[in-house]
Amino acid sequence: MTELRYLPDADDVTTFTATVTEADQDAVFLDGTYFYPEGGGQPADRGVLEWDGGIADVTDVRKDHGDVRHAVDIRDGEPPTEGTTVDARIDGDRRRAVSRMHTAQHVVSRVVLEEYGASTAGNQVYPDRARIDFEPASFDADDLEEIERHSNEAIERDLPVVKENRPRPEVEAEVDEGRALLDMIPDSVDPLRVVEIEGFDMCPCGGTHASSLGELGGITITDTVSKGEDVERLEFELEDEPR
Repeated sequence: MTELRYLPDADDVTTFTATVTEADQDAVFLDGTYFYPEGGGQPADRGVLEWDGGIADVTDVRKDHGDVRHAVDIRDGEPPTEGTTVDARIDGDRRRAVSRMHTAQHVVSRVVLEEYGASTAGNQVYPDRARIDFEPASFDADDLEEIERHSNEAIERDLPVVKENRPRPEVEAEVDEGRALLDMIPDSVDPLRVVEIEGFDMCPCGGTHASSLGELGGITITDTVSKGEDVERLEFELEDEPR
């Protein structure tokens, strides 16, 4: 089983060494990884693996029955053999962009739950944009302005973002109704990795995140789309640099 080394709070690490447990021309498995495997509305990391006599681009990362499969495009050499030490480099700019966007998604989700009583039914973040589906919801132009304003007010407070493992019963008792889909997380998962924006939001989440809201810069809502009865999709972007 691959150790997910970025959990619970090492999601700022973008260079590391690891040992190959299995590899072929298309994929490399490691004993531990800081690469984020696609899931929870967050895309996989990209980067490079390098070993004695070879180098490969990591083009995708997915969970695979308890292991993590690093899909690779080998640039030079043959696939590494079991026991080989590899030097890994995650695309740090892309990781940071996705982490900022994921934290921004938590901010917007909290604002909409607090102000409109709508839960997050689904979300997808990218390096340059994000979308969230809310239910039940139907927003007009004034609502969008309010959501954007409240979100940016939270960002301006530069609240710390804490990432840690907590006992499941504690999380179930403290998380607000409508803020987490706990029934979709198997009961065997205990403790739960939690992302808490101090004094503002708390939600179980396995994704990568910023360390404080000040890193986000500012949110701009770019579009809203009806996705069916009582389901509204918000799309937003972030400023390139923090304010």
